[in-house]
Order: sequence, then structure tokens, then C-alpha cells
Amino acid sequence: MQRFLAGPGTLHYTVHITVDPNTRDSHVRDPHMRKRVTVTGLIGAACMLPLRAIINLCVRLRIHPNTLTLIGVIINVGAAWALGYGRFRLAFVIMLVANIFDFIDGKVAHITRLESEFGAFWDSTLDRFSDLALITGLIFLYSKLGRSDYVMVASLALIFSIMTSYARARAESLVERCKVGFMERPERIVLFMIGAITNRMAGVLWVILVLSVLAVANRIYYTYLALNRLPMPTKEGVAGIFNRACFWTDERATLPYDLWVVAILAFVWLVPPGWLGDPMAQDAGLVAWVAERIKN
Repeated sequence: MQRFLAGPGTLHYTVHITVDPNTRDSHVRDPHMRKRVTVTGLIGAACMLPLRAIINLCVRLRIHPNTLTLIGVIINVGAAWALGYGRFRLAFVIMLVANIFDFIDGKVAHITRLESEFGAFWDSTLDRFSDLALITGLIFLYSKLGRSDYVMVASLALIFSIMTSYARARAESLVERCKVGFMERPERIVLFMIGAITNRMAGVLWVILVLSVLAVANRIYYTYLALNRLPMPTKEGVAGIFNRACFWTDERATLPYDLWVVAILAFVWLVPPGWLGDPMAQDAGLVAWVAERIKN
């Protein structure tokens, strides 16, 4: 979780440009408006129940949030090792533990009032190490299996995952905010965990690759529009439906977000692994299993 506190005397060398209010972080919400309950919102709320106890324990023990960030990265390196040797279920368990630390560091920093500019830098930098480690583990696995096609898929997913983060960081030196694009780090991590526990890593890599390419394109286009003070794509009518899907500006835990999640999970779980040439999944897939049961 990103931690940032602008200290006094900070000198900014950039000119911030006010952009269209259609972006996901610039909505002016009515305080009396009731927030719609969504599936992803309920899952997030349920996950917070055990995490609150861990956060409170870390606060009582006075564990510095930067230490929590470092521990999370070190554990994620273990997950990368497990992925590299095809031990996907072990990788899932390790990633689950690692990302508890990754999630709570920002909460602990907020509660203990240890938010700082260095903390934000430290957190963001080590997040990149985690991203690099996990996909490098998969590249190592596919190279051992002699699957040069998936070495390339994983390498491209790695490139565009890093470019997604870089595009935002560079854009925000020019414009106020650049939070467009669906596939950000939390989505990547959750997908990795889903791919590991269900042995559907090939489908996960394709989703991450395609949506990361789209996220980079979104951020380039958004920055171009913002710098040139041009209007953002409409959300009205048929064109608006297309724009909302391909030029992502909606918040998490919203209905459009839930629909994207359903579409992604449907692709990962329903497409037969053989169609994707999955190097690790040997089963025929859920669709083939259902078809076989219908025939019988």
C-alpha cells in the first residue's frame, strides 16, 4: 500500500493541470449518497476482518511500516522460487502471507503516524522488486520446460506490468493524477494467486499481458488529453459503453469493476488449458468437463 505525506518545505518542479472529473479519483461525491454494495466490496470487507487484528498487533509491537514492507518483499522472493519450480500451491500460500505484509504496511503507517515521503518511495520501489521476482520465477519455469512461447508471454507481461507503473509515475510529474487503466498491481497480485491455486497460470498471464498493454495505452492517451486540455472520452450511449470498457476510469468495488472481474475469471477458468497451450495444466478444463458430463 502506498504511503505518502507531503512534508513542509517540499519543492515541486511540476505544473499540475486540473483534468476532466470523469477520472476515477476525481469524482465529487454526494456525502448523503448511499454507496452501492458490490461483490468485490463485500469480499474486501470480509478480508479486512482478520487483517485488523494483524494491524493492531503490529501497532502494539511498534513494528515500523518500512520493516513490514521489506518482510513482504523477502517472502515474495520465496513465492518466486516456488513458481520457478512449478510448485504453484506452495507459491499461493507464500504469496498470501507476503501480501498481508504488503497490505498492512500502509495501514500501520497511518495509525502510528509514520507516513513519510521516504516510506512512499520505499514501498513503491520494493513493490517493483516483488513484481519482477514473481514473473521472473515463471520465466525460469517455462525456460526449463523448453517453452519459448510462454517465456515470451511472461517476458512481455513483465515489461508491460512495469510500464504500467512507470507510465503513471511519469504522467503524475506532468498532470495531477493518472489512475486510469484496469490492470494495476493489486489486480496482478490477486490474479497470480488465483492462477497458482487453480493451476491456470497461462490464462492469468494472457489476461495480465493484454490488460497491461491496454492500461499503458490508457495512461498515454489520458496524459495526452490532459496536457492538451482536451475532453475525456464520453461515457454516454453505445460509445460510452465501449469507452468504459477500454478506457478504464471506474473505481474498484463498483458494478463495472465487478463485471470486469467476472469476465476475467470466466476466461481464466472456462477456457480449456489446451487452447492456450498451458505448459503446466494437464486437465481438459471446466468447459470440457461439463461437456463430458452432459454427453454421459
